[in-house]
Amino acid sequence: MTSTEPIVLRLGHSPDPDDAFMWWPLFGIDGGAPDVASDRFRFEQVEIDIEAANRRAEAGEDLLEITALSCGQFPRVADRYAITACGSSMGEGYGPKLVARQPVTIESLNGRTPRVAIPGRRTTAALTLGLRLRGIDWTPVEVPFDTVPDVVLAGDVDAGVVIHEGQLTYADDGLHLVEDLGAWWTERTGGPLPLGLNLVRRDLEDLHGPGTLVEIAGLLEASVRHALEHRSTSIEYAMRFGRGIPAEVADRFVELYVNRLTIDAGESGRDAIRRLFAEAAEADLLPVAEEVSFLRGG
Repeated sequence: MTSTEPIVLRLGHSPDPDDAFMWWPLFGIDGGAPDVASDRFRFEQVEIDIEAANRRAEAGEDLLEITALSCGQFPRVADRYAITACGSSMGEGYGPKLVARQPVTIESLNGRTPRVAIPGRRTTAALTLGLRLRGIDWTPVEVPFDTVPDVVLAGDVDAGVVIHEGQLTYADDGLHLVEDLGAWWTERTGGPLPLGLNLVRRDLEDLHGPGTLVEIAGLLEASVRHALEHRSTSIEYAMRFGRGIPAEVADRFVELYVNRLTIDAGESGRDAIRRLFAEAAEADLLPVAEEVSFLRGG
């Protein structure tokens, strides 16, 4: 007998405005029905810090069916997950910021073996910093992403990398910009800096039949499109994940990271991912990656 119960797909995303903006149509709001519905699947929301998602995917235990992941972590989990064309976060001339208590330069850090706070060793922010500081002896200090400003201000480290809304609020915290790592990347390569990816477990095709991955990818893209088409509702919901930031900051953050490349990363996104993987592998910061391909809906 065939079960009539929908297949539950756990979708893990970071508790941040941009991810919340993209995926609420699959979950519904406050117990309401999802705006993007499926007779076959029911999406279950799992809020998870990005570094925790990175670790969970790498550990291989209780793997989420769908998960956000730092781009720099993908080569370590490529055997179990596929990248969807939609749902990525890419910085087009902007990205994580290296900040300090006092005005300093990258060059002034050389020779000092600086201690730098990072929001997780597997994050793309940390990977990009490793590329930027290549040739400089430095010590990474891993801390929760939302404590980076505090440890920098306290003088516990020489500098720190801020992600999420910290990219927009660091100056309000009294910190000074050392370098925008996304701007550095785009100036060098001409392409966006691929920060976050959305992944789907490869074995779902075997578990639930041919066409499953394409169907899921189509629903994910529909969610992103619906969210963008209903921006005011999406922003209002996303504000719940803003950790007290003003509405205009949340709106700006979403504008930066939910855009045309989020609907479909396309060739420019794929080329950027390829280049990041190639440079990181050449610098011995990542294992050599397989060919990059995207999963799209039918």
